[in-house]
Amino acid sequence: MWAKRIGQQSWQFPQGGIDAGESAEQAMYRELHEELGLQPEHVRVMGATQRWLRYRLPAQLVRRRTGRTCIGQKQRWFALELVADESLVRFDAVGHPEFDGWRWVDYWHPLSEVVAFKRDVYRSALRELAPLVIPRRFGSAR
Repeated sequence: MWAKRIGQQSWQFPQGGIDAGESAEQAMYRELHEELGLQPEHVRVMGATQRWLRYRLPAQLVRRRTGRTCIGQKQRWFALELVADESLVRFDAVGHPEFDGWRWVDYWHPLSEVVAFKRDVYRSALRELAPLVIPRRFGSAR
């Protein structure tokens, strides 16, 4: 599932931060609800990356806020299967939607659209999760 940022022509995987006291899996379920309106029973967890994947922002994109500077991210990726009807996907589950569209894309398609500084993380995650998602005869990583 490839989601379109609200009011933009920018596409990405749904994602989000981990709140204090949350596990990565708990955060994934919370973000799944906040961003897509889905509940845990609407998906099946197929697997997750074994380690944290990291990227750094280019210098011009580093965000400095009072008491906090964002220089990049470390991420844990999950492969999910939607086991509920697609009609349950909605962007108004919370007051501040992040997306206003979504579509199914070929598994490797995000590598051709994602911003360059995230491409290595996407490639690593997709390669690691491919055997869980793609039938073995088609599972070779690009």
